[in-house]
Amino acid sequence: MVKHLARKRFGQHFLTDAAIIDAIVAAIAPQPGQAMVEIGPGLAALTQPLVERLGRLAVIELDRDLAARLRQHGQLDVIESDVLKVDFAQVAVRLSATKLRVVGNLPYNISTPILFHLLRYVDHIGDQHFMLQKEVIERMVAAPATSAYGRLSVVLQWRYAMENLLFVPPESFDPPPRVDSAVVRMVPRADAAPVPLPLLEELVQVAFSQRRKLLRHTLGRWLEARAFAGAFDLQRRAEEVPVAEYVALAQQA
Repeated sequence: MVKHLARKRFGQHFLTDAAIIDAIVAAIAPQPGQAMVEIGPGLAALTQPLVERLGRLAVIELDRDLAARLRQHGQLDVIESDVLKVDFAQVAVRLSATKLRVVGNLPYNISTPILFHLLRYVDHIGDQHFMLQKEVIERMVAAPATSAYGRLSVVLQWRYAMENLLFVPPESFDPPPRVDSAVVRMVPRADAAPVPLPLLEELVQVAFSQRRKLLRHTLGRWLEARAFAGAFDLQRRAEEVPVAEYVALAQQA
């Protein structure tokens, strides 16, 4: 079979390190019959050991040539699409699943949009395991009052319990990316406070729009425009406010 060359426009970096692949599969712990979806299977480095354990696997692949290769595998349900256009609620119906397990080596150039897209389907997801840029995962799991804490931290920690599982060096890929990578586990919180996602996203976006300034300059004006009558300490910077306070504010705003 002709060697597939990585396409920069798709952000392709193919995982080749057998020890790392084994460690990721062990962390995911796939069980026979589980409904699992892999985003960006590429050359099937993770796909093959996953499907061997599951029996059947759905994969989402945008690259037409790779999708054609994957269709030759009898145990794969290939969804040829941009993942940002995939309705995961419909995928759950397609797989006759109450909850989906979602995994993947996400394209680093659109990893954040993918994470926010999946948030809209969190009620249909059992857990997520993703390989991402190490810096992105550090932001996802960051604590308040740290430089990595920001919009991604707040919105994702509201809805998921997350764990940084595994460091992955550039030489584990072909071609090697220019950044370090890592693997994160994301488990939806059953006790997440009910808040409209667009409202929380807007609130947090405004708060961190000028993160060096006190919130009265940014969030204060936003709350004033909404005729907010509650109490909230605006004499802080955005990074000093815990996730729970942002969520509580969104519930009142």
